[in-house]
Amino acid sequence: MTTAQLDCQYCTTSLLGKKYVLKDDSPYCVSCYDRLFSNYCEVCREPIESGSKDLCYKGRHWHEGCFNCAKCSQSLVEKPFAAKDERLLCSECYSSECSSKCFHCKKTIMPGSRKMEFKGNHWHETCFVCEHCRQPIGTKPLISKENSHYCVPCFEKEFAPFCSFCKKVITSGGITFHDQPWHKECFLCSGCRKELCEEEFMSRDDYPFCLDCYNHLYAKKCAACTKPITGLRGAKFICFQDRQWHSECFNCEKCSVSLVGEGFLTQNKEIFCRKCGSGVDTDM
Repeated sequence: MTTAQLDCQYCTTSLLGKKYVLKDDSPYCVSCYDRLFSNYCEVCREPIESGSKDLCYKGRHWHEGCFNCAKCSQSLVEKPFAAKDERLLCSECYSSECSSKCFHCKKTIMPGSRKMEFKGNHWHETCFVCEHCRQPIGTKPLISKENSHYCVPCFEKEFAPFCSFCKKVITSGGITFHDQPWHKECFLCSGCRKELCEEEFMSRDDYPFCLDCYNHLYAKKCAACTKPITGLRGAKFICFQDRQWHSECFNCEKCSVSLVGEGFLTQNKEIFCRKCGSGVDTDM
C-alpha cells in the first residue's frame, strides 16, 4: 500500500504514523472501525472496540469482563457453561436450576450422568435399586408395590401368589375362587374348559362350571317349562315334593293364575288354585 493510499477508507484522514485496522483490504482508523464494525456486548450494550477481546457464542457477543454466569456472576471465560432461555449459566448453576433431582436422595442428577426415569420421576442409576436385594434395576423389568420397586425375581419370591392350577407365579391381574388365586387364562370351566374370567359361572363341589355345563349336568328342570333352574342372580323358585318350578312358572294349570304365596291343590302331576281345584279330585 503506497503512502498516498494510506488514508482512512471512511473519514479519509491520513493514517501515517497512526494505528489502523484493515477490513476487506481497506484501512480504517480505529475510531471509524469501532463505530462502523464493532459488535455490541449482550450485557452492557456498549461496542466491543477493536482493542478489546470479543467473546462470541451462537452469534452473540460479549466483552471479556461481561462474559459471566447470569445467576452467580462468576466469569465464564475458559470455563464450561450452558445456555438456558438465552441466559448463560456456569455448570453448577445450570445443574441446580435445570437438572433433575433424584427421587431417592433428592440430590441433583448432574448433566452427562446416567439417570433412570419411571412414572415421571428420576433417579441416579445407583439410587434406582430393588427394595429387597438393593441391586440396581437399570433397564431390567420391575414390579412396583406400595411405592417401592422390585426386580422380578425378588417380587416373585416375596409377594407374588401362585396359580392354583398351573402353580406358576401371578405377577398381575388374576382372580380369586374359593380363596385361591388363579391366572385368568387358567380359570376354566370344569366341563368344557372354556375361560370363565369374563363369564357367569356356577360352582359344584368346589369346581367352577359355565352355565351351559352346570345346567346340563346339575340343574333341576322346571316342572312347567322344563328349562333349568339355576337360582342365578337371586332368581326365586318353588319346590314341592320332588318337583321344582321357576316362580314365574308356578301357575294354576287351568286359569294360569300365579300360585306363589297362595294355597294350591294337586291332582296327579297338575297343580290348581283353590277355586279351580275345588271341582276335581285332588291330593291336597
